[in-house]
Amino acid sequence: MRVCAILLIVCAAGSPTASAQSLSDVARKEAERRQGVKNSGKTYTDKDLKPVPAAADTSADKPADANKDSVSDTAADAKDAAADSGTDTATKAAVAEKKEVKDHEYWSKRMAGLREQLDRDETYLRALQNRIDSLTTDFVNRDDPAQQTLIAADRQKALAELDRLKKIVEEDRRAIPQLEEEARREGVPPGWLR
Repeated sequence: MRVCAILLIVCAAGSPTASAQSLSDVARKEAERRQGVKNSGKTYTDKDLKPVPAAADTSADKPADANKDSVSDTAADAKDAAADSGTDTATKAAVAEKKEVKDHEYWSKRMAGLREQLDRDETYLRALQNRIDSLTTDFVNRDDPAQQTLIAADRQKALAELDRLKKIVEEDRRAIPQLEEEARREGVPPGWLR
């Protein structure tokens, strides 16, 4: 029994050195092969990809005949001309929005801004809740009715602000999925929103 155990230990101790030698040989051969390869291929980035065209509008308010199409085209040309002449600021904003490049940086900045705003509002909400708790404790611990009245007024203002802030936080929470849905509709890769 001892002899079998000793043989087993010797075999187990000898096998890693044998596999380590073959592993080093494999690594050496791979290094030689990589030196022999001159061109490793092209690396593709987001800038190499062409933008995906917007989905075709299938709504009922789409012009049916060619005359309506030409009228809408001339109206669009007139809007562009007005934007170029500087007479209509709303049209300029619409043209600028169309020309804005919606790349990875654009989408990640928008999502980061929404998350930052939500975090800031939630922090303010927690601080306001702490203030309300403090005012409640002060109100209970005061014996003077005049001081209690002042504390109650401050507490009431803080409660009103808390209600307003809760609505804002809820809007902030809804804004993130809305942006995700907007990005999904425009064909934006999910990784761009991180």
